[in-house]
Amino acid sequence: MRRPLVITLLVLAGLLALVSPAIPALLRYGTLPRKADRPLNVVLAGMDVDYDWTASTWPYPPKPLDFTTRTDTLMLAQVHPDGKVNLLSIPRDTWVNIPGYGWGKINGANVHGGADMLMNTVQQFTGVPIDGYVFMSLSAVRDLTNAAGGVTVDVPTRMKYDDNAGHLHIDLQPGRQHLNGEQAEGFLRFRHDSLSDIGRVGRQQMFMTALLGRVKNPLNAWRLPAMVGAMNRNTKSNLTRAQVGALLGAALSGPQVNAQTVPGTFGNGGTWIANRAELSTILQRDFRDPGDPRSMMVTISNVAAPNGSARRLKAKLEGLGYTNVSILDAARQNLPTTVITGASAARVQQNLGFGRVQPGTPGAGADVSIQLGADMPAD
Repeated sequence: MRRPLVITLLVLAGLLALVSPAIPALLRYGTLPRKADRPLNVVLAGMDVDYDWTASTWPYPPKPLDFTTRTDTLMLAQVHPDGKVNLLSIPRDTWVNIPGYGWGKINGANVHGGADMLMNTVQQFTGVPIDGYVFMSLSAVRDLTNAAGGVTVDVPTRMKYDDNAGHLHIDLQPGRQHLNGEQAEGFLRFRHDSLSDIGRVGRQQMFMTALLGRVKNPLNAWRLPAMVGAMNRNTKSNLTRAQVGALLGAALSGPQVNAQTVPGTFGNGGTWIANRAELSTILQRDFRDPGDPRSMMVTISNVAAPNGSARRLKAKLEGLGYTNVSILDAARQNLPTTVITGASAARVQQNLGFGRVQPGTPGAGADVSIQLGADMPAD
């Protein structure tokens, strides 16, 4: 009678050991995969290392990670419910207008204003409404790759570089090979070729595709708890449980990656100057959700609400990710209920939490028009 009990305990212990790396993430999010009703737009950012150059020891040790440094890698990921993933790599030296700060390299947005400023910068730069962010430490690549059992990539050229101060040692031969975590980190961080950061962007996309391939392989299902644990240890995020559930649901559908890079040319001071016309084509083709009102032209007319209501509603919508909201002058009239007209008016009404959807065509060239009635909340 004791042998079955012992075997059962051993099996349970083995299962616990297998899933234990994922337990902190399960406690943190406590969610199950779900089918979302729309794509999710997430900023993915890898943090740069900040070394303590005043330390008495050498090589200089890295400072404790607090996710306030420059971003070393940056991607906009649009994850569809069916598992399709559109990736837009944004080179770290892309010259952009950082809201509230001014013109600078996009890798400084997080330093100047944290995650909110980085999300706002990406949103303004692309016109794509951002739902959340995931920040990854430098250790994330190493730990995640090892948890996945390594990744297979084509190393395009000889990569040899040593930086004792930066704890970086890269020694890779060209050709197709299976990389462990330390090698994958070097593969992604190498910048000493003619393409510099643009070459890194291509390798980042190659790595992401290879890693997702490991996730999709049913034979690697037993590795998933360790991979989830590695991500949880090395990331900071504002994603909600519902959003994480949507990402898990998309992953179970089998991710299919379509990767793009912000087109452009090298500028002064090592900057990357985006080709806006080509970028607009990419965004319209791959990243615009026809049913998402946040990227549509929305007009607000205050016809029956208290003065200042239109400005407050505009600020609220922009805080929700709406990128093209304007206020129109309108004559006062008796309108007890706010009226919302146009494309995806029902989704706008859900975001507002009040008003009614009315069939019709908005004026002034808008996609959605909002006529504020007396039901506009006070705050």
